[in-house]
Amino acid sequence: MTTKYLCFDRLLLQSGWLAPAYVGVDAAGIIQYLQTHPPSEAVAIEFVPGFALPGFQNAHSHAFQYAMAGQAERHAAGAKDDFWSWREAMYRCALGIDPEQLEGIAAMLYAAMLRQGYTHVAEFHYLHHDKEGKPYDNLAEMGERLIAAAETAGIKITLIPVFYQRGGFAREALPQQRRFLSRTTDDYLQLLDDSASAVRHSILANLGFSVHSLRAVDQNDIIKTFRDGPPSIPFHLHAAEQKKEVADCLAILKQRPVAWILDHLPVTDRFNLVHCTHLDDVEVKSLAASGAHVVLCPGTEGNLGDGIFRLSDYTVHGGAWCIGTDSHISLSPIEDLRWLDYTQRLVTHKRNTFDDGAARLISSAVINGRCAMGLPSSGYFEVGTPLDAVVFDAHAPLLMQAEEQNILSAILYTSSSAEIFGTLVNGKWCVKNLHHVRQGAITLQFLNAVRPGKG
Repeated sequence: MTTKYLCFDRLLLQSGWLAPAYVGVDAAGIIQYLQTHPPSEAVAIEFVPGFALPGFQNAHSHAFQYAMAGQAERHAAGAKDDFWSWREAMYRCALGIDPEQLEGIAAMLYAAMLRQGYTHVAEFHYLHHDKEGKPYDNLAEMGERLIAAAETAGIKITLIPVFYQRGGFAREALPQQRRFLSRTTDDYLQLLDDSASAVRHSILANLGFSVHSLRAVDQNDIIKTFRDGPPSIPFHLHAAEQKKEVADCLAILKQRPVAWILDHLPVTDRFNLVHCTHLDDVEVKSLAASGAHVVLCPGTEGNLGDGIFRLSDYTVHGGAWCIGTDSHISLSPIEDLRWLDYTQRLVTHKRNTFDDGAARLISSAVINGRCAMGLPSSGYFEVGTPLDAVVFDAHAPLLMQAEEQNILSAILYTSSSAEIFGTLVNGKWCVKNLHHVRQGAITLQFLNAVRPGKG
C-alpha cells in the first residue's frame, strides 16, 4: 500500500499544536502516520509551509440561492424590505433554475466553500420538482445534481432532502413554492428513499433528513416524519428565525416554536435546529440540556435582519452549536466565527465571550459540525480518519510574528481567505495557492448556468 507523506509547520490537535507535523495518508486519504518526526524509511515528503486546521463543516446550505447572492440588496427609498419580502426574490430565483443549471451553480459554490476552508457541506435541499411543480421521473434528479456538483468540486456532502408541505401555519402553499412540495409524509419518505439510493453511489456523500419548519409542515406530519424516518441519521429543521414566525406559532400551536419541538419530539443530539434566533429563557436552558445542535448562519442572519442568537446564555448552559452559510451571502467560516463572537461583545459590552475564544469557537464549529453531518465527532486529526484540512500560510506576516500560544487567535481574528494556502479533502489538494484545482472548468460551467450563451 502506497503512503503519501506531507509535513506541515504545525497541525492543530485538540491538545494543541503538533510541530512539525509529519502526516502519511493512504490512497483513500486516510491518515496512517502522524508524528513530529519523519518515517524511518526513505520516502518522498511534500513540505507544506502552513498551519493545518481541521476542515470546517458547513451545516446549512441552500445551494440554488448562490445564484442570487448580492442580487437582492437594492432597497427603494421608503420601501419595506425584510425577510418576508426577500423570500419573493428567492422564489423567483428558484423558479428559474433547471437541473443542469443547479449543478453548475452548486459546483461553483462548493469550490468557493473549499477556498474558504470548508471540506463538508450539509445541503438543506428543497428544490425538488420541475418548474411547473411536477416531480421528475427520477424523484431525486435535483439531489443527484447536487451530489455531482460536490464530486466536481471535491467537497463532501450530506444531502438533506427537505419535507415542505404548505405556505405557513394553517395556510396552503403559494404557487411560487410549487417546486418544493411533498403533499404527504408518504410522498416525502419516497423522495427520501430515492435520495438515499443516489447517495450510495458517491464516496463523498451521505444522507440526512428534514422538515423545513413548523410553519411549512402540519404538526402531526412532523411527528410522523421523524417517527417513520431513518433511525440513526441527522435530522434538521428551521426554528424561530423570525419574530413573526414565533407569533404565528403561538397563535396556531399555542406554544413558541422551540418549546413545541421540545415537547412533541424526542430531541437528542441527532437534532439540528437552524437559527433559533428568538428564544426565551426557558427555551435557551431546555434546548441546551437536550443535546441538540443549533446551526447558526451569521452572514445570512445579519443580511436578512433576523436578529442575534443568545449565544453567551446558551453556552453558559452547555449548549452545542455549529455554523452554516444558508443563502451564501458570506462564505468564510473564519469571518462568521469572528462575527458570532463580535455580536456577543456588542450585546454584552465585554470582550471575553469565551475563555480562550479562538480554540472554543473552532472546536464547537468542527466537533458539533461533524455531528450535524452524521459523522463521528472524534478528535481533529487521528490515525484512521480522513485528512480533511484547511492550511493557513505560515509566511503571512501576522501569523509569522505570532507566538505559539497566539497563533490560533491570530488565524481566527486577523485572517481572510488570502491567508489560506490550500484545502485538502481525503488527503488531496482541492485548493492550492488560492486556486481551486478545477477552477477554470467550474467557472465556465457556472457562467453558462447563470448567463446562458454568454459563458
